[in-house]
Amino acid sequence: MSSLISRDLGYKQLPEVWEDMKRFTDGRTGETPDEIWFVEHPPIFTLGLNANPSHVLEAGDIPVLKVDRGGQVTYHGPGQLVAYLMLDLARSKISVRGVVEVLEAAVIDTVAVYGIEAYGKRDAPGVYVGGRKLAAVGLRIRRHCSYHGTAVNVDMRLEPFHRINPCGFEGLEVTQLSELCGVRDMAQVRGDLEAKLKERLAGATMPVSA
Repeated sequence: MSSLISRDLGYKQLPEVWEDMKRFTDGRTGETPDEIWFVEHPPIFTLGLNANPSHVLEAGDIPVLKVDRGGQVTYHGPGQLVAYLMLDLARSKISVRGVVEVLEAAVIDTVAVYGIEAYGKRDAPGVYVGGRKLAAVGLRIRRHCSYHGTAVNVDMRLEPFHRINPCGFEGLEVTQLSELCGVRDMAQVRGDLEAKLKERLAGATMPVSA
């Protein structure tokens, strides 16, 4: 994965980045390098393609946007690190499930550095610690390429998660790195996650697990 390009988009509105991801995916060729985009978003709830709107319990002053990823409802906001993975699946020979597992494994590897034991769930994509959700995962595959990715809670207001059924699960608790291990530095987490993603992708010619 030596051609993988990493970009730090800073703090940017989600709808704008979503449109950029679609343009990138539609315009890429078989020679276009894969990219990882890191970003923080202003507060917003997003619903996946087949999400049930009833899982938004009380949005209040936070906007709600239906996007084209898989999964149910989730929340994005300041203090959450989002990593969008634009990957050519045909070229890299990774299955859709394999991409999900790469994202999960990279987050698990990253937080292990901070002394946190995390895990994924086959029937509920994402990363969990002690039954609480630390990171969400959602993808879109178009033209045999992926976009969207994973969102890791670092140091954010968790209250908006109480306004939804996170990822469609009533009563699901969420957590974040600042509570689990005191890590609050977004740049540190970004650097560590980037390294772990590249490591996982380098060997991922097939799914991480069967």
